[in-house]
Parts: sequence; C-alpha cells; structure tokens
Amino acid sequence: MSPREIRSYRTQAIVLGHKDYGEADRILKIFTFEKGKITAIAKGVRRIRSRKAGHLEPFTRVTLQLAKGRNMDIVTQAEAVDTYAGVRMDLQLVGYASYVVEVLDRFTYEEGQNIAIFRLLANTLKRLESHPTPATVVHYYELRLLDLVGFRPQLFECVDCGKPISAEDQYFSPLAGGVACPRCGKARPEAWPVGKDTLRYFRHLQRSNWEQVENLAIPEDVEPVLGDLIQRYISYILERKLNSPEFLRQIQNKPGGGGS
Repeated sequence: MSPREIRSYRTQAIVLGHKDYGEADRILKIFTFEKGKITAIAKGVRRIRSRKAGHLEPFTRVTLQLAKGRNMDIVTQAEAVDTYAGVRMDLQLVGYASYVVEVLDRFTYEEGQNIAIFRLLANTLKRLESHPTPATVVHYYELRLLDLVGFRPQLFECVDCGKPISAEDQYFSPLAGGVACPRCGKARPEAWPVGKDTLRYFRHLQRSNWEQVENLAIPEDVEPVLGDLIQRYISYILERKLNSPEFLRQIQNKPGGGGS
C-alpha cells in the first residue's frame, strides 16, 4: 500500500452538525461507518461554487473521501447517499431529528468504530421520514441507544430488593438506573413516581425489536409522560440539559416539561 493510499480513505457517514470556520471552511461533526464519531474539516465549502456544500448538511447520509490531516481529517469528496428529504420538509420532524443526533452526540466520543450505533442512527432517520407516529420511532431509538452505550434501565425487577415488578404504580430511580417497587421507592428521595400504564409501554419498547413495535399506538395520555420520563433519565445520566426538546416543544406548542 502506497503512502498516498494510507493517508486517504473512503467511508459512509451521517452528518451530525457543523460550524463555520474561517472565511470559507466548515468544521463537521460526523458519525462514520469506519471510525465512529470524528471531527473533519471541509475546506472552501461555504463558497458559492462549492460542489460539496449540499452534500454536507445535518441529517445527511453521505459517502466521503477524506485525507488525514494534522489535527482533523479533510473532506476531499462528498456524495449524498440519502438526504432524508421527508424529514427536512416537516419542521416537527426536523425537531425530532435534532433530538436524535444531539442525544447521540452527547453519549458518544471519538473512540472508534461502532457499526451498531451507525445503523441505529441511519434506520431512525429513515423511519422518521415515513412513520406516522414519530414519537414511537424516537422512544424506540432512545432505548436502543441506552442499551448500546451501557445505560440500559432495569425495568423488570426492583433495583433494591430484586423482586419482580408487578402491574401497579411504581417508582423510577435515575440514581439506581431503573424501577423501584412502591416500598423501596418511597425510601428513595430522588425517585420519580411512574404509573403502571407508562411502565407497561416503557417495558414493551425495551424488550421488543422494531417489527414488534412498528405498529404500536401509544395512548395520547401516556406518550408525553413516557417521553418526559426517558428524557429526564437521559439528562440525569448526561448531567446536563438537552437543547432540542425545548425546540421541539416550541414547534408543537407544548408547555415546558420537567428536567429534559
């Protein structure tokens, strides 16, 4: 293999976000099939005649040719594979997609290849484009991502006494990472009450594959409560508030929720 080949490589990637740099460049945060999350620079991409610009927008799946640079790899070629146009045409779906990539960005580091996360992200953006209930898509994504990054919540046995969780109102402890039974939950000041219906859908989403939840209809009175619970747990783990849920609430004209 020649030195030239070693210094250049080709990969598929999904653009998570970008920021302007200098007069015409743009720094990209991307999740690649080959190397996981990396930061790269696209030189001259903000010039009017740049052919790469339209291929490097957030939520775009793209084939890239990159050259190894001293501090950041350099994008030399870019060709869009999927722009997820159906997401871009709907502001609410843009809000969901923003949340999806923000959560992934917060949970991941530049630590090498993770094909499972790449595929989860690509599948989620594709599902958002066509699924009639995007909230179901997002909740399934949240639980799969929590599995993949090592924060799977314990939902079937009490985190303290270990007894099986029965069909009644329970508590959720972010500190212990799961559900506490009524007796143990009352002794945990940080635990949040969780109703049995919310927990039922929470558990179903966690233990099922996509084909088993694709047609799931989460009741209108349960979905916002479930969404808030999962977001609060994610924010607790990350020790920071996420930005995209507030943007999504503004689009949907929802009142502010707690902790997310």
